[in-house]
Amino acid sequence: MNEWLAYTGRGTPDGAESRPLPDPPPWREFLRTSASGVTSPERGHTYQVDSTEAEHVNAALYLRRPLLVTGGPGTGKSSLAYSVAAELGLGEVLRWPIGSKTTLRNGLYQYDAIGRLQEANLREIEARAGRSLAEPVDIGSYIRLGPLGTALLPARQPRVLLVDEFDKSDIDLPNDLLDVFEEGEYEIPELARLRHEQGAVTVMTADEGGHAEIERGRVRCDAFPLVIVTSNGEREFPAAFMRRCLRLALEPASPDKLARIIEAHLGSDARDRHQEVITEFLSRRNHGELATDQLLNAIFLRFSGLRPASETPAQLADAVMPYLNRPSG
Repeated sequence: MNEWLAYTGRGTPDGAESRPLPDPPPWREFLRTSASGVTSPERGHTYQVDSTEAEHVNAALYLRRPLLVTGGPGTGKSSLAYSVAAELGLGEVLRWPIGSKTTLRNGLYQYDAIGRLQEANLREIEARAGRSLAEPVDIGSYIRLGPLGTALLPARQPRVLLVDEFDKSDIDLPNDLLDVFEEGEYEIPELARLRHEQGAVTVMTADEGGHAEIERGRVRCDAFPLVIVTSNGEREFPAAFMRRCLRLALEPASPDKLARIIEAHLGSDARDRHQEVITEFLSRRNHGELATDQLLNAIFLRFSGLRPASETPAQLADAVMPYLNRPSG
């Protein structure tokens, strides 16, 4: 049995409690804490940016326009948002993951109408029973702003909003976003219908433990957020949406950039000692689609001594570098 195996398949503990799992790769650590909650800073601080990418980000910042970032899996589309937020001190990235059922309202806010109705029914039951009633819960307790809604809150500095995997969206979502991207504001009808004398309502935000005051149900940004929209290039978007975006296409990392990425994550020793794994990765990439994190995984396993010493780069590649654009099996 290979010594590197933690799980052997024998079905018995076999002293497993005395063999704790090794530390995970730096990019898979999740228990690093910051003032605003649990976060992992690796993505932002280890990202390797090219001059073209930096120029496009700055253009989006200066013009207050969304940046549509396209490229294959593992080219760093999402990590770019974390890099900008970390370097410019713009706070936690607000991530809005997109799926086929995602709507504009999902991104702006959520209203728990059922929870509020349950509270009203409970209060009615308590009143009929002659019990004393506590103060009613404010409507703001049932409203939470989504990532997009939070990004548009008034603030001196822009937030970074990551709209991730936009090509998975429903066909109507790009057009639904046009007015919000153009005007930088939106309305919460449930609050807009309240009497004006009620004043501001405090609602929850997408930030952990965050709250914001909403005046008369309308939110308008002071600084338009840096919106980074990622796409794998699997579909076309309407011309009206494309007109409002700047565009950046990320290419697979060059050998020099791969070396910088490996050094940033694992140190210069990993880059220098495992050049043959990099060569194997580049060779395989000529014949199919591979992601940079597959190379990082392979080098981490070998660099950490977690794979058999006799294993060749080709054998390691077969184990952890399957092609992304070919069916498995």
